[in-house]
Amino acid sequence: MRIRRREFLATAVAGTAGVLMAGELAVAAPPQSAPADRDPTGLVPLGKQLKACRISSGTGMGGGGRQTNQTRLGKEKFEALLRYAYDQGIRQFDMADMYGTHPYVGRVLKGKPRDGVQLVSKIWTHPGGLPEEERPPADVLVKRFLQELQTDYIDVLQIHCMMDAGWPKRERRQMDAMEKLKEKGLIRAHGVSVHTFPALEAAAEEPWVEVVHVGINPYGHRTAGPMEKVIPLLKKMHAAGKGIIGMKLIGEGSFDPQQRKNTLKFVMELGCVDCLTVGFEKPEQIDEFLANVRERLTAQTG
Repeated sequence: MRIRRREFLATAVAGTAGVLMAGELAVAAPPQSAPADRDPTGLVPLGKQLKACRISSGTGMGGGGRQTNQTRLGKEKFEALLRYAYDQGIRQFDMADMYGTHPYVGRVLKGKPRDGVQLVSKIWTHPGGLPEEERPPADVLVKRFLQELQTDYIDVLQIHCMMDAGWPKRERRQMDAMEKLKEKGLIRAHGVSVHTFPALEAAAEEPWVEVVHVGINPYGHRTAGPMEKVIPLLKKMHAAGKGIIGMKLIGEGSFDPQQRKNTLKFVMELGCVDCLTVGFEKPEQIDEFLANVRERLTAQTG
């Protein structure tokens, strides 16, 4: 059965202090208390309307055809990994139709305070990548997504993997459908994930875009372009009120420990990347990332 918003709220009232009202997202207290500006899993603004957990648990490593490295762990291990992330205070979960990870996240979060988590997903519009050929409109897709996630709304819905400057014109049908979904309260914000600089430039100029996923690291590994071009554009977008979620932060697992620390220092000092998403595959990766983010926050706040 789907978990209704009122059931989540009842659970929150019974067992979770600090749920924010007034329509903002909230998060249950992390396992270890910390000053708000040093809490790696604390809430941060994400665009003009949302607040979200600073760290997002990604589920799409090596993804395609509704399989990822995470789903290939098997149901028991993958769901244990998701529970571990939640237990460490991570409250944002990044998914996509192409990953096939909605049901796993839905099962793990069943019974948890809904207003204390942020669900991010993406629709796939390219040929290939999914078992079926059809690319239904977003309203049809979201109806299924909500069933898979056992929830009444998705916090951020994006168009997945935009690669060219012409995507706003080509994807207008989906964009209009997503706008209507937002008006109905079925999603809270919409946007795109981008993989090239022309696509990022288009996102910067498109008023419809509220939240962007973008590859960013100092080593140029699957980033949206050269950092000397990407960073000024991200700062412009952030100043305009668009939320920025950074991805490719650990080089899809290829970076060594020092490179991982260097990337966090680089990204977190920019002041324009709101949330950090990593496709964790092991609990120890979660532990290390939390420790590294906490170290950077402590250094930044003195």
